[in-house]
Amino acid sequence: MKTLHLLRHAKSSWDDSALDDHDRPLAPRGERAALALADHWAACGVRPDLVLCSTACRARQTLERILPRWDSPPAVRWDRGLYLTSAPELLERVQGLADAHASVLLVGHNPGLGELATLLVGSGDPALRRRLMRKYPTGAWVELRFAVGSWRDIVSHGGKLLRFVRPKELR
Repeated sequence: MKTLHLLRHAKSSWDDSALDDHDRPLAPRGERAALALADHWAACGVRPDLVLCSTACRARQTLERILPRWDSPPAVRWDRGLYLTSAPELLERVQGLADAHASVLLVGHNPGLGELATLLVGSGDPALRRRLMRKYPTGAWVELRFAVGSWRDIVSHGGKLLRFVRPKELR
């Protein structure tokens, strides 16, 4: 079994229009959402073996709000290649993961991350699936389980949607 967590960065700030998109920080609302998700994960016992995170400021800051909640933080790989990457490219990255990792968190951006989530979901609660198909907002988290022994065996519609949590549900 393999578990893939997909986390879209929390709400970013648009206050400084001179900033490059890659350098936009979290908005106060995004900071609160990331902290709420960290608390939620701690309560649920969510802790991946490995984290792959975009180097965009808002993605890094989202993860930095979560990492301290884990007693033993997982290994983190900062990857500029996750910034605004397409769903097929993200899937290739997932399929290239080392099989020693049973659970991986990918922190990234839409549209690619949301498209990857919808591409991978094949089963799970119908109401959750409908919500996911409608919108993957900032700060939202998807947990998918795959009945495979190797990441390379993950295919379209092969995952079971276990959770889809939006920040507004954590208030």
